Amino acid sequence: MSEQIELRIHGMDCAEEVAALKAELAPMPGIEKLGFEVLNGKMTVTFSPAQVTPQQLILAVGRAGLKAEPWQDVRPGAESQERTLRTVLMSTSGALLMAGASVQAIRTGWQAVVGADETVAVPWVARLLYVAAIVAGSWFVAPKAWRSLARLRPDMNLLMMVAVLGAIVIQEYLEAATVAFLFALSLSLEAWSVGRARRAIAALMSLSPTQARIMLPDGSETMVDTSQVAVGSTVVVLPGEQFPLDGKLSKGETTVNQAPITGESVPVAKSPGSDVYSGTINQEGAVEFVTSKPAGDTTLARIIRMVGDAQSKRSPSEQWVERFARYYTPAVMAFAILIMLAPPLLFDGAWSRWFYEGLVLLVIACPCALVISTPVSIVAALTASARQGVLVKGGPAMEAPAHLRAIALDKTGTLTVGRPEVRDVIGMSGHSEEEVLAIAAAVETRSEHPLANAVLRAAAAKGIKPLPAVNFQAVQGKGATASVSHGVVWVGSHRLLEERGQETPEMHSRLLELEQEGASVIVIGKDDHVCGLIALADQIRPESREAIVELRRSGIERIVMLTGDNRGTGEVIGQKAGVDEVRAELLPDDKVIAVEKLVSDFQHVAMIGDGVNDAPALARATVGIAMGAAGSDAALETADIALMGDDLRAVPWLIDHSRRTLRVIRQNIFGSLAVKAVFMVLTLLGMASLWSAIAADTGASLVVIFNGLRLLNGVGPGQAVATEAQYM
Repeated sequence: MSEQIELRIHGMDCAEEVAALKAELAPMPGIEKLGFEVLNGKMTVTFSPAQVTPQQLILAVGRAGLKAEPWQDVRPGAESQERTLRTVLMSTSGALLMAGASVQAIRTGWQAVVGADETVAVPWVARLLYVAAIVAGSWFVAPKAWRSLARLRPDMNLLMMVAVLGAIVIQEYLEAATVAFLFALSLSLEAWSVGRARRAIAALMSLSPTQARIMLPDGSETMVDTSQVAVGSTVVVLPGEQFPLDGKLSKGETTVNQAPITGESVPVAKSPGSDVYSGTINQEGAVEFVTSKPAGDTTLARIIRMVGDAQSKRSPSEQWVERFARYYTPAVMAFAILIMLAPPLLFDGAWSRWFYEGLVLLVIACPCALVISTPVSIVAALTASARQGVLVKGGPAMEAPAHLRAIALDKTGTLTVGRPEVRDVIGMSGHSEEEVLAIAAAVETRSEHPLANAVLRAAAAKGIKPLPAVNFQAVQGKGATASVSHGVVWVGSHRLLEERGQETPEMHSRLLELEQEGASVIVIGKDDHVCGLIALADQIRPESREAIVELRRSGIERIVMLTGDNRGTGEVIGQKAGVDEVRAELLPDDKVIAVEKLVSDFQHVAMIGDGVNDAPALARATVGIAMGAAGSDAALETADIALMGDDLRAVPWLIDHSRRTLRVIRQNIFGSLAVKAVFMVLTLLGMASLWSAIAADTGASLVVIFNGLRLLNGVGPGQAVATEAQYM
């Protein structure tokens, strides 16, 4: 039987470390699956305990040049000792480099330092300082380069060390020290960028309090760790405090800032019975709530876990860069060797010059900026989305909305509020309104459909108690049956009435009239007669119309509403919302067929639904988007993207955010390659030097890092969202 272990990997900041770990661990017997979260420094290993032990895994990580230990969740603020040492050594390398250059300038003049006078030897004191700078700058690079050489798998560390050692061989000590320092600086910037994104995610963890004020049976209160609070405990939250766990309000009224979970900028009113979430902020009165989940399973905890898991799902851009780098690095090394050997051997060129040009080519070809460009951008984009209450499950789902051309939407709970209310009760065959409600409530007590809840609320409001019912059976997509005191009763849709053959012309006219007014109608009947009708109506969300307009401005070509409701109701809601097409009276399978047709016509299609009833259609779409996921455990697990709030305007925001992410990724990739191409040409023309090449590469790394981190900023859904009519 397989087991899984999570390990914290110290020093895993980029794809190079991941590649080294894969090369070391993947061939080991018993290793079934490897997963990596660079942002969190986490590696997940699925393995056979009969063939390999956790201790052997930790030793294998050590052979790859990294340090591993069993994973433990760590609160923000604990900086890695290795990262601190890396910064110290990088700074030391820079200081020694400046000291060596100063000594050389004092002894020989600046012309010798900058290479204008090559007849003057480098003083031995300056040489010692340069060598010390090289050692400090290469402290973390040299071991990785050696292991890369031993595995015959060239990487950027090996490229840099070859360039440094080559410069020493030709006695270019200043340039060797400069390359070592600037490469160390580049790695520090890379680690810093990952650390900043890591801290942005860690900020989510700090939202959840570590302690809760629970009420004891004797009425007293005490503070305990949230991990020790049992489900069903009563917790007291004072004004200005955060809710430490998920639950339902049991006493008091207040408004709650739910922005950390749903991205909503306006506080939400809460009263007894309302759901509350860990990490949200109580703004007014002191309240009590009953916990519904343990600390490790709150909505916020699941968000944090899913954002972490998302980092291991590589986007198409990341996969392309990884494939490119896999062939690029060895090809560049071969080309550099060719530059070193071909001109002297074939064209009588100077060995010293072309050896130097080959070293310059190795330096500028280092894929640092290229490798770091995409993951930094994706992580920043995922983090920004989570801040806005939009949970995107990985790089592929982050890039996919940029390509959308059509969108299918569920009606109930997506375009509408999702809380239908009883509008009319019509008794038939001698039954009163109260009898119709009592019979319907008896059957609907066992149902989980939103219309059933509306019937039960209406019955309760009139003081009508549901009749006892047994033998409840659901009729998929049509209704339900049960045995009550009056015998077997069926409750269902207009379609079920027609299938049973109990519809009269007068009844048909009345049903059509109600449906054309935008009502959903429940029919209550027995085998020999129809007891009555209940008309219910749902209200369109205030922001739905605005969201549809924004989707069109985003370039979405087709917007289709899919509903299991009757056509009359669907048409009324669809017209109010402004969709292009309404497809009504659909069973779950029919929705899948409708989505498949859209995918066939438009290729890139999103389905937006509640994440539970619409799961098959969500799975079939290019991108499945779950609405209002904060209130649904299943919704968090179902779709590619979960909207934690109920604001449909998050979808056009997401499309724009995805397009911006792709633009940044492409800018980073093409910018990195352009810098390398220019310097390769300058190298062949003899116009580039080692220090200028590494400075250009470090500069490119710095640019792509800050360009990617720009994605952490920006306005949220419904706040002056800038959209584009055409994706470039």
